[in-house]
Order: sequence, then C-alpha cells, then structure tokens
Amino acid sequence: MSTAPRNTALWHPFADMFEVKNGQFCVSKGDGVWIYDQEGRRYLDGTASLWYANVGHGRTEIAEAAAAQMRELESYSVFNDFTNRPAEALADRLSQLAPMDNAKIFLTTGGGESIDTAAKLARQYWVQRGQPRRTHILSRGHAYHGTNGVGTGIGGIEVNRAGFGELVPETSRVAHDDAESLREAIDRIGADRIAAFFAEPVMGAGGLYPPQPGYLEGVAKICAEHEILFVADAVICGFGRVGSWFGVERWGLRPDMITFAKGVTSGYLPLGGVVIAERVAEPFWNHPGRPFRHGATYSGHPTAAVAALANLDILEREKLLARADKLELPLHDALRRLADHPAVGEVRGGTGVLGAVELAPDLLAADPGALVRTQLAIRELGVIVRPLGKALAVSPPLIINESEIDLIGTAMREGLDRLA
Repeated sequence: MSTAPRNTALWHPFADMFEVKNGQFCVSKGDGVWIYDQEGRRYLDGTASLWYANVGHGRTEIAEAAAAQMRELESYSVFNDFTNRPAEALADRLSQLAPMDNAKIFLTTGGGESIDTAAKLARQYWVQRGQPRRTHILSRGHAYHGTNGVGTGIGGIEVNRAGFGELVPETSRVAHDDAESLREAIDRIGADRIAAFFAEPVMGAGGLYPPQPGYLEGVAKICAEHEILFVADAVICGFGRVGSWFGVERWGLRPDMITFAKGVTSGYLPLGGVVIAERVAEPFWNHPGRPFRHGATYSGHPTAAVAALANLDILEREKLLARADKLELPLHDALRRLADHPAVGEVRGGTGVLGAVELAPDLLAADPGALVRTQLAIRELGVIVRPLGKALAVSPPLIINESEIDLIGTAMREGLDRLA
C-alpha cells in the first residue's frame, strides 16, 4: 500500500486527521477501471471513486473537449439574461432525456448544491402557489443528501447530523422501507404544511439499500394524493448506475424534481443540477416578477457543460446504460458468494451496478475497527472498496468486465479471511 510519509496541510473530508495527516494514499493516475498509486502500483477501482467514474478514467475525448472549450471561453456566469451555448445544449439534452415532459434544468456544481436548490425551490413553489405554510420537508432514515446545510439537515445518517445543531427547521424523517410510515407522518404533520418528500431510488451512502418491492411506487402515489412534491435524489443513481438516465425510470416514476451530479460528467469536472417538472417551473416561467433568488457562481459553467456533453456521448455510443443492466446480476452474484463467510452478516445489491457486504453484528460489536482494517486489507490485495456504515460498498465503473468483477469478489473474500 502506498502512503505518503509527509505531513499534509490538506484537510480530508470525513477523515480522522489525527490518523490521516502523516499517511495518505496518493492516487497519481487513472486508466479505465484502474488507478495507480505514486509508486506505480495498480488497483481496481471498485468504487468508481465516489460513485461517479461511470465511463472510467482517462477518457481523452472528455479532456480534449474541455481543453478546446477553455481555449474559446473557459467560463462565464449565466445569471440574469447571460447564457452560453454549451450550457444551453446540455440543458436541452438533459430535458429530452428526462422522464418528465418539457422539463427545465437548473445547473449547479454538485450534488449538495442540487439538494439545496430543490429544497429551496420546493418551498418557494408553494409560496408562489399561495400556500406559504407548506415548508416542512420529509426524508428517510439512512438517507444521504450531501453535506451542504440543507442536505445535512434533511439527511438520515445521524452521525452526520450530530454536533451541528438544527441547520434546517421543519424537517423530519420516516422509515426508509415503509411507505405507510410516510402516510403516518403526513397525517401527523398535515399535508397543508408539507412542501416535499426526498428519496433516493437506491439508498447510497446510508448503507446501500435497494428499495423494497413497490416502495417507490407507493411513496410516489402518496405524494400525489396529498400534492406533496416528490423529489428523487439521483446523484448516485443517475447516468447508468442503475441502468437508466436518472435512476427512476425502471420504476416508472415521474418525479416533480430530480437532483443529479456525479455521473453526468463521470467526475471529469464538477457539475450537477435539478430536473424540474413543468408544473413546478410554471409559476416562475409563465408569470413576470417572480425570480428564483438562488444560484451558484459557476452554474452553467461552459467547460463543465462541454465535459458533460462528451460524457453523455460516451454513455450513448458505448451503450453503457444497457451494459449496466447486464452487469447487475454478475456483480450481485460475486457479492452473494461471500454470504457464507463467518465475518459477513448481510449482502445487499441486485439493483444496479452497486452493492454492499455488511460485516456480522457480533464481529463489529467486539471489534469496531474491523471494517476499516478489512478495507485496507482488500486494498493491499489491489482492489478499492469503501467502508460505509457497517458495510463494504462497491460501485465500479460501468466499463468493468465480468472477470474484473470476479477480482473484486476474490479480493473481498481474501480480505475477510485475513480479518478472521
């Protein structure tokens, strides 16, 4: 394993800097499904970095498109009446791909900003509709909606919320796998007080939980019954990760808003956004004097937009959404073969190119550091996996092949053996 011996001034997200400051794993190169450390050792990127390297590393066409755009116009604001052709082209293309008719696209620079945008727009929408009391936002236990203020405030991972105080008032969480829990919360709070319900198609950072059969369809129906805006957080699930453009199509969902980021550029440049249904946009687009007073400095960044367009070209040309459908079962099979290991408590997956292996409860109770040690052992074996709550998560690039998927399973078993 490559660790940098130097002391660092870089403060790493979600890191115990006491441990990290004197030993970092330095990634120096990426190529396809592989990354390389500073000594040149190769590792299978079993997590696509943070869920996002969908088309793999080192795609020169994306780099060349971005470089060409920088030589012409590197960046410019799209506030007020300013625009640029790449941002318009990207918005038009995403609107056409969206599962809602005549969708509008509000661009951001990442998933956290997209969540903030959707939450503020949901509340502002009800103001414009003459129902300003509808400010409450519902989400789910185990939910991860980024680490901006709103995302932290509505998130369902309690350790991520602890110690920050109440960042967003009028929010609450319901059970992650029970549609009736949503109905009960609506009855308790009152539909006339609720602006929106946020849900990930497949829960990601909260432990990687695919939806129970009928769950997503059920909560969408409940929201429609009570005219509550349904916001699908597709930041992780979008752009092929679960075999469709926005991660909701396989359930026949037509949300009021969809937040996206990560796979839209495969991480080559930071970009995100919100897909907004026509009815939600209508008060702002069809009536004068109603600006949505919100936006990021780099919203509509032309270079980031060009990178996204090149990335979408690859996803379409190489049929990577269909490929994700084909890889779903082999990946799940590779993980399910670990279910009989004495260190394993549960295997989750089977919906998209992502899955998780949770360690046995008695093992974690006796040895809280077991998860991280297992992850490091697997990395020593040349495969990157991610500690996630009580589990080890995988979400490789969509260009991975089945023999490389087998490498993930083999390394995870050997890493678990080393733990035992």
